[in-house]
Amino acid sequence: MSRVSRRRLLRGGASALAATALSTRGASAVARPPADADTVVDVAELGAVGDGQTDDTEAFEIAYTFAAARVSEGVGRVVIEIPAGRFLITRPHALLNGVAPPRPASGLRFSGAGRRMTSLVFRPGTGPGSFLCRNQDVWSNLSFERMQFRSATPGASFFDSYSTGQAQDYRFSECEWMGEWEYGLVLSGTDTNSEMRWEACRVGGRYRRAFLYSGLTRDGQQEPNDQDQFLNYWFTDMKVEYEWGNFLEFPYGGSIACRGGSYIITDRRPQSTPEYGTTSTFFRFPVARHHDSVQRFHAQDIRFEVRNPDVVVIDCVWNGGTVHFSDCDDTGLAYKDFSAEVRPHRYAVGPRGPLIRYDSCQLVGRHEYRPASAPDPLPVLARYDMCLLRSHTAQDFAVTGGTGQAPFVRFVDCVDAGTTHGSSASAPSTPSTPPAPPPCLAPSPSPSPATAPEPSPATTPSPQPATPPEPSPATTPGTPDTPAPRDTGQAGCSSPQQKSP
Repeated sequence: MSRVSRRRLLRGGASALAATALSTRGASAVARPPADADTVVDVAELGAVGDGQTDDTEAFEIAYTFAAARVSEGVGRVVIEIPAGRFLITRPHALLNGVAPPRPASGLRFSGAGRRMTSLVFRPGTGPGSFLCRNQDVWSNLSFERMQFRSATPGASFFDSYSTGQAQDYRFSECEWMGEWEYGLVLSGTDTNSEMRWEACRVGGRYRRAFLYSGLTRDGQQEPNDQDQFLNYWFTDMKVEYEWGNFLEFPYGGSIACRGGSYIITDRRPQSTPEYGTTSTFFRFPVARHHDSVQRFHAQDIRFEVRNPDVVVIDCVWNGGTVHFSDCDDTGLAYKDFSAEVRPHRYAVGPRGPLIRYDSCQLVGRHEYRPASAPDPLPVLARYDMCLLRSHTAQDFAVTGGTGQAPFVRFVDCVDAGTTHGSSASAPSTPSTPPAPPPCLAPSPSPSPATAPEPSPATTPSPQPATPPEPSPATTPGTPDTPAPRDTGQAGCSSPQQKSP
């Protein structure tokens, strides 16, 4: 792969390059390597110092402008390489600035030396409304790997992605976010903004809104379904350990899968807000109506920590779709005094769902259900299979309102706080067929009123023995009470409380 030097890029002037990004005229004005050669651009060779004090903004702007001009037949050809160091960026959109006039492009890669070895410190003059990256329906197939992003201006944001069909296929691998952000990534638009993957990343810091938020209503959008195609977001082997705020907030629906890792909120919001109060939520889905295909959430093999009553794992008001937790555990701090009464899983449910399922999970506190008013009882909408209910019994684990039971919730083979036996329904049920008694207590043919029951094999048959040679379960005719059975050495036959049926 050929490398582009600072001298070569600056030959035509950095300002001219920055002014012509992603336009056809600009692409022809930039001197480029041969069309068949891939190119690596190292920001250090463009003047970036990486000492945390020098403003390296211009080097990043030049690198991006060259990458945008290097697009050929809709495909990007440039890898932007960022070595170890602490790089200060002070202007918005310096890392990525995909704006009109649109020239759709697929393929741009930012590569660092390591998750904390390469750190990009974003310090714009003002926080809210300032984004380190923006992509307005221009780029797909974006990749960020092995670097840290840190907000040094409270309320700044990392990535603004708007799409009507082009912005999609983002991948973050071994990245980390620190500092105080308003948004991590905010999504908006009428189509796609989909197929995004995070692998082995760490989400730290603080979030005034959310790390991933979809989406902002703008550009004439009035109805929720005007932007409702947020599909396929995958989080794998994550370390989600941040101070406060929401991790995922999807007002406009979403199809989301989280697999593996630890999810921890370490503190509380510093002040109450009208929308969130002091609560921080990992998964917040606050709008009911969406297309069915974008109401799907799955969490698997995740360890959650509920460190205070303001930590919520999920708050979902979808009126359909599915929610599934598999082999998850939020009982790590179940010994705390407040843990028995926390409600970290909260749902609004209606006649069409959502359908909720927990498989092989260990769960603390209670789960709260807010049923929609309906003339008929709701069908079974939630099911817990082989779960450990750490703080309560199945009868008072799922509640509506205060402590009312939720009849539309079913428990199957769960272990709860009151017993070590499973429960097959939301309330105890009587088996339809009683268990078979031990062999020594199996029912014998009913004797007639005038004759005694058939004697035990241990006794000598006799019509009416006056004194049996040894204790026998047989009774004397006409005697209303049955003496205790003799000990035969078989399990379940020695208790004086057991009687023949």
